[in-house]
This record gives sequence, structure tokens and C-alpha cells, in this order.
Amino acid sequence: MLEIENLYKYYGSFAALGGLNLSIKKGELFGFVGPNGAGKTTTMRIISGLLKADSGSVLVDGVDALRDLKHLKDKIGYMPDFFGVYDNLKAIEYMEFYASIYGITGNEARKLCLELMELVNLGDKAQNYVDDLSRGMKQRLCLARSLIHNPELLILDEPASGLDPRARFEMKEILRNLIDMGKTILISSHILPELAEMCTSIGVIQNGQMALCGAVEEIMTMMASSNPLVITMVDDVERAVTFLKEQPLVDNLSYKDMQIRVDFKGDAAEEAWLLAGLVSQKLPVRSFMREEGNLESLFMQITQNGGDDSHAHAH
Repeated sequence: MLEIENLYKYYGSFAALGGLNLSIKKGELFGFVGPNGAGKTTTMRIISGLLKADSGSVLVDGVDALRDLKHLKDKIGYMPDFFGVYDNLKAIEYMEFYASIYGITGNEARKLCLELMELVNLGDKAQNYVDDLSRGMKQRLCLARSLIHNPELLILDEPASGLDPRARFEMKEILRNLIDMGKTILISSHILPELAEMCTSIGVIQNGQMALCGAVEEIMTMMASSNPLVITMVDDVERAVTFLKEQPLVDNLSYKDMQIRVDFKGDAAEEAWLLAGLVSQKLPVRSFMREEGNLESLFMQITQNGGDDSHAHAH
């Protein structure tokens, strides 16, 4: 559905994108994660035809996004990370205004706009003024607006930012429905957990290049297996430390009070053996778990592994 190859974009001498490669299959809900300034918005604007790339290629369902803007606009719905405010417009008027841009007017426009507002759970807000809607409602209205011309690919820039948990949940449900309807969605965020529960695949961008790309489960597993093990003892910490130091897969051990942290390079089965080993030594283990994976630790890992290895694919 979307193929990006070797994409470059410079602002002066600064490379916002330094040879970005990305491939998204039809029907995927693809999470585009990276710290602010990593190049997410630049990429999304180039795909949407709002910004010119310096070199590289972008194909959207076979259409050359860098050259064939007319066909591109039919295929893409873009939702920017800020909401264009139209004072004194009711939600339905706002929608009909966008419909008219696509040449849809009159009863046909009214019917389509109401259907789309229904789809994003705003059916009862048609007569409300845009300014009076909550942030979550505005985001959903903006999403409905990007669906007016029935695009195949939706590009959503930080659609969940600043939403409370309830509004986030609603947004997630709507995105799932859109995937069921056959849409392909590219959604960006600088917070990984926000996307991990929504997306089928995730790509991590750093310094204008893809640092990691793959199915959500694979990436979460990879992250988890590289997080430290935290072992909490009832007592006998010294004896436990001595035992752990002798284990081949244990690295970088530190402890404070009753809590021991180790880098453990094994998989789930090897973790189980390590725990069994502690127990067989009659060491009173109170808890034994991997630290939760988060985006910060993932970025630390990626950057530690040398920035040049920027094409580690988890496929």
C-alpha cells in the first residue's frame, strides 16, 4: 500500500530524513513512533503531498506521491497534529465545507457528512459549534473530515495526544472499525504504549531513519527480553547475589536492600530455569520479573547498539 525508499529531506544542512525506508501493507494499522524531531511529521507531510522531498521515492498504492499529486489526493486522508479552527461553524457546516472542496454538495453532502459523524460517534453533535466541542470530539471531527473522499490510506499525526483515557479508548475503537472497513492507517506518536495496544505493526524512527520495524508482538517481546530482571528477596540477599554472579547469562548485577537487578540475556525458558535455580538453593525469592518495556529503554538500546546499525528489522 505504501512503499518509501531512500527518502531524504534537508532543511538547510540539517537532514530531517536521511534515507528513510518504510513499507506498509494494505489493511495494516501501522504505528510510527519516535521522539519529537525524529522526522515523523516531515515523513507524513511528504507522503500527503504537502512537502517536497529532496530525493527518494514514495509510492501510495502504485501512485508516485512525489509526482502525481492529483491521484495522490484521492487516495489519502490526512489528519494534521493541530486542529484548524473555524469559529462560528457548526460541526455539520464544518464537514459540509470540506465536502464542497471535493465537489460534494447539497443533500448528498449532508447525508455523507452525517454518516461520517455517526461513524466517529458524533452523530448527536451535528448542530454543536466546533468551538464548543471537547478536544477528543474535535479530534474525531477532524478524523471524519479526513474520510470525506473515502481515501484508502489514512495518515494521522498524533491523533491521541492530549486525550484523556476515555477519549483515547473511543479513538482506538473507531480506528479498529476503519481497519475492518478495509482502510490502511499510518498513525504517529512519541509514546509507544499509546500505539502498542492499537497497532498491528510498529516502526521506530530516529534521526530521520527507521531504527526498528516489525509486528507489535515481536517488538514488545524484543524490548521485554532486553530489560533488566528485578528479583526481590525476603532475605539472604548476599547468598542470592553470589549464586546469580555464577550464572552464565547474568550481567551487570546491582542490588539495594532486598532488590537485585541483573541484565539477563536469556529467553523466557532460561528465565524459568534461573528462578528454579534460586528456589533449589532454598533462596527465599519474593518476586521475580522483567521490568516493563518502554520507549525510552528501547531508544537507549537502539542508540547503544551504535547508530549505524539502523536497519535492524524485526521480521
